[in-house]
Amino acid sequence: MLLPTNTDDRLGADEWGAGISAVALTMRGPWVVGSLISNVWDINGDTDIDVFSWQYFVNYNMADGWYLTSSPVNTANWEAASGQKWTVPVGGGVGKIFRIGKQPVNAQFQYFYNVEKPDHVGDWSIRMQFQLMFPK
Repeated sequence: MLLPTNTDDRLGADEWGAGISAVALTMRGPWVVGSLISNVWDINGDTDIDVFSWQYFVNYNMADGWYLTSSPVNTANWEAASGQKWTVPVGGGVGKIFRIGKQPVNAQFQYFYNVEKPDHVGDWSIRMQFQLMFPK
């Protein structure tokens, strides 16, 4: 779902949207590999929203909760001008699962360079993540 939550036109379209998503995942030994893909279209048809995203993810789990990871989010705005449609980041980082008291936590840092991007998008991005985990 795409919700009209922007407070400024530079932050997104003030429109409702919906689409389809699919995910695949496999875990083999220390490897976790998968892919998440989706496309969203505007619901009411008065704007041209047609946005695609694809996030592949690769984790290699190591000892003591450490892991190497890469999970860039590739996007395409099918309504954008030629040469301005795709954002394609390449990179990765490191993470660790640990406890704060009894609470399991996942923290990670990733750096990405955009090998393809629209003119208004930066050359690189950083993702820092801190997650509380609630296993069964």
